[in-house]
Amino acid sequence: MTTQIFLASTLYGTATLAAALDTGRFAPADRRILLVSNNAATPETAPSVDRMPGFERLRDRFDDVVSWNETIFPFHPGGWSPRLDDVPMWERHLRLAWGIGDDDVALAVESIQVHPALGVAQIFTDAPLTVYADGLMSYGPTRIKLPPLVGTRVERLLHLDLVPGLAPLLLTEFGVEPEIVPAPAFTKVLAELADTGAGLPDVERPAVLLGQYLSALGVLSADEEEDLHVRMLTGAAALGHTRVVFKSHPTAPARFTRTLEREAGRLGVELSVVETPVLAEVLFQRSRPALVVGCFSTALLTASTLYGLPVARVGTETLLDRLTPYENSNRVPATLVDALVPDLSDATAVAAGGPGTDAEELTGLLRAVGFAMQPRVLPELRPAAEEYLRTSLTPLTWRYFKKRRLTSLGLPGGIPARLGFLPHNSTARRVVRRARAIRRSMGR
Repeated sequence: MTTQIFLASTLYGTATLAAALDTGRFAPADRRILLVSNNAATPETAPSVDRMPGFERLRDRFDDVVSWNETIFPFHPGGWSPRLDDVPMWERHLRLAWGIGDDDVALAVESIQVHPALGVAQIFTDAPLTVYADGLMSYGPTRIKLPPLVGTRVERLLHLDLVPGLAPLLLTEFGVEPEIVPAPAFTKVLAELADTGAGLPDVERPAVLLGQYLSALGVLSADEEEDLHVRMLTGAAALGHTRVVFKSHPTAPARFTRTLEREAGRLGVELSVVETPVLAEVLFQRSRPALVVGCFSTALLTASTLYGLPVARVGTETLLDRLTPYENSNRVPATLVDALVPDLSDATAVAAGGPGTDAEELTGLLRAVGFAMQPRVLPELRPAAEEYLRTSLTPLTWRYFKKRRLTSLGLPGGIPARLGFLPHNSTARRVVRRARAIRRSMGR
């Protein structure tokens, strides 16, 4: 007997799994369990995957649905992992609780480098692993050095081809081959969800604004995020859009919406707010937007690549500057959106559409950023990173790198080694302070 366990924390990821199953990307099994995990900071206040509108349309791909939150209660899925000595006990417990018995188990998980995926993989120590991508982060490097007993069990990476011609870096250190989930199968699954979600606005050809709640990540302040949403609205209005739909993040505060409503009234724009926790793709199918605007949401590229919709970005340059540490896993999605999607303030580029960077140039950029993020995980990318930085570092591409990071790695663009003593030289610091004082006094 064989049992396949699929771990999912988002409806988008569940839809990806459904498309993979529909196209035979998984071998037949005697039983398929969907293990749902609610990773919200406060799970009690946010709906889990199996409580979201549209889930029942995907439910029939699985024999059983089990809650990981209930399994490990009262611990949080993102912060709990089994102690090494307790792993055999946990495996026996889960096999008994889920009725697995002595079945051969295979796992399909997202975000293998963090919990809960890593913890589940560590409990079922002999299970082969499939990692599937829920968004753009799979194009970036593995964010930690995975334990060999986990990494060597990963057989493949399933992902949507959201950036045609670009290969993911995730798990390449283990020689894992990427495998594409066909786009037609994914859009067919999403079509099953098109009429789900009560109370969605009935607006044709609007501009859709995507909220992400970046202040919760500590990247922007709440005031800065409000300003980001206002910039989305004013930018869309400047391009002539008078009907706007704002899809707020489910956990974002109500004040974000109120600010937008006031600004819409000032601009004479008809604003509709979507607070129902549905996929952005449901809106794309229902209203066929005239424009989709966001910061670095994966939905920008599903809109562009899978639905052929015009897209525009706002705030990626600020985000790239603010993300800390440099290896923050949001850096790659932000980089890809910044490189591919036109800025909302550039009306000509938005009207022209299409990617701003070709696949070959984007591959060079991704390898350079990926190496700078995780040099110990992907040391073999150093020559490619050095080549890109020698030949392609311009005022435009500098936003993707930090001079301090390049210096610490000895890469082109950093402070030359012969001048590396200057930041630590007390005489040099005194001269700099004196020069700044003189400049300030002259400014008065």
